[in-house]
Amino acid sequence: MVSASVTQVKLARRLNTKKFRTQTGEFLVEGAQCVREAVTHGDVVTVLASDEAAGQYPELVAGGYESLTEAQVRDLSDTVSPQGIFAVCRTPSAPLEEVLHNHAQLVVICSQIRDPGNLGTVIRCADAFGADGVILTQGSVDWTNPKTVRSSVGSIFHLPIVAGVSTKKAVDAAKAVGFTILASDASGEDLSEVGARGGFDHKVAWIFGNEAWGMPDDIDLADRIVRIPMWGNAESLNLSTAAAICLFTSATKQHPHR
Repeated sequence: MVSASVTQVKLARRLNTKKFRTQTGEFLVEGAQCVREAVTHGDVVTVLASDEAAGQYPELVAGGYESLTEAQVRDLSDTVSPQGIFAVCRTPSAPLEEVLHNHAQLVVICSQIRDPGNLGTVIRCADAFGADGVILTQGSVDWTNPKTVRSSVGSIFHLPIVAGVSTKKAVDAAKAVGFTILASDASGEDLSEVGARGGFDHKVAWIFGNEAWGMPDDIDLADRIVRIPMWGNAESLNLSTAAAICLFTSATKQHPHR
């Protein structure tokens, strides 16, 4: 254990800005579960923790850590009730081919998703339902945003994420290796009927659009438009909720015996 310097804390705090994350190729992870996944599956530069947190999570600081004061924890934290443990990680870079490989069956294309919490939850859903990767189109929020990292609860370390690709390029690449492109939109076919007719039996790439305006410019790229039936009075579903339903439904058809 070594006490973290003022400079180290200042540099870690600057990772809350996209510009500095881009410059350094690093990002900040906060919270025990996210740090656990970073230590297990990521590329950790350093772990920073209060001595109290280090005592609570000894397995996360087994390789050493920079000791933080409580004031430094509050300075670094992006949450109301910080757990007192952080990790600085190198940002992985995945090519499109790593997501759209020959054996891939389920892929998520996020089209201009702007809300960091929504994006993190969609990535978590993709991980939960066995997706082979996530593609973020141009205009989407940076997936190393602290709120995205936190809401993914470590799932960002479990599957490849490709960013900055146009929706058309992502769709064309997916179609070239045999994916059926499905878009979630209220104007489409009933989700359960699509499944009953074998719409999810093969390689599927889902496009999920922007929270506010959907994907009017991208919807024509899809092979099929699919809607989630609703029997109550809600006007619509939250993006991440809709993504969870769509991914669960298609994954169930792809893995009927799991």
